[in-house]
Amino acid sequence: MNRNLWTKRRSAESFCLLLLLLLLAFGAAFLLRHVGSFFREDAASAFGEKGYITWADFDVSLEALEAAYQWDVDSYGEKDHVGWVELLAYLGAEYGGDFSDFRASDLKKAAEQVRRKGTEKLRKDKKNFRYYYEAYSAALAGMVGEYEIAEEKKYGLKAFSPIAKGFSYTAYDDFGASRSYGGERQHLGHDMMAEAGTPIVAIESGDVTALGWNQYGGWRVGISSFDGKRYYYYAHMRKDRPYAEGLKQGDIVTAGDVIGYVGRTGYSATENVNNIEVYHLHVGMQLIFDESQREGDNEIWIDMYALTQFLDRHRSEVVRNAETKEWTRRYPMKDPLTEALK
Repeated sequence: MNRNLWTKRRSAESFCLLLLLLLLAFGAAFLLRHVGSFFREDAASAFGEKGYITWADFDVSLEALEAAYQWDVDSYGEKDHVGWVELLAYLGAEYGGDFSDFRASDLKKAAEQVRRKGTEKLRKDKKNFRYYYEAYSAALAGMVGEYEIAEEKKYGLKAFSPIAKGFSYTAYDDFGASRSYGGERQHLGHDMMAEAGTPIVAIESGDVTALGWNQYGGWRVGISSFDGKRYYYYAHMRKDRPYAEGLKQGDIVTAGDVIGYVGRTGYSATENVNNIEVYHLHVGMQLIFDESQREGDNEIWIDMYALTQFLDRHRSEVVRNAETKEWTRRYPMKDPLTEALK
């Protein structure tokens, strides 16, 4: 083959390859740019015919949670205070629920818009703000506010990590992973690996609505938030002595109270059996927008990985009774929501 002809042919092939790569790059950029708008369009379908949310995702990043929370706390007491739920709802509407490209500059814009227009106007006028506001309120409403601990009044994070202070754990994002016990299913919670007997604390104040054996979760505790929007599920607790002494169904617990101990019970129709391979806490959060979603096929469970990372900044300090070997919180806390029920 003529050398010049060969050179021209190679150049043409290189040009075609470069053009193909550019088209692929532009195509990927187009999809990334418009995928958010697709989800923004689809968010409206989350409301069923009866007017309540029928499905919800919680994909707020750790960085966004931290930044929105800090803005909330820093502006508390000011005339133009903006809560973290409103900030995250505005960003959720902007991002289509995808916080992977969260930027601090977007948070500033969100605060300006919430201050200028107010929550109610945004609910009416801003596309999908209502959906994200209701979804994120259901997940986060009871976590930030006024409280008193060690006789000091505070405003800030009043929810706690489910693992007590001073106890180590490891975790990764395992929500949605495959499980086979009882048939193929999805893992609708978050596993936190810890040593046997590690104290488990209540994330949020609420009512103990479930306590006892479950063949999947072993010894477990279920706590419902006072507004009825959140149901916390703590499972695989310790064999023989799974719960905090005296804890029973119907009790009211305060965020940070010890409720039980890490174990590996479950995967058995017979009570008090260790059939889980690894000691860990399974913690789950169910969102409830209507009573028909409390049990059955319409349940809504969310990914708690980023949320538990965020809550790690606030861990309940506990002390051990040498005689009973029970752990209890060191500093009593007054949550206005709990105090109102006394």
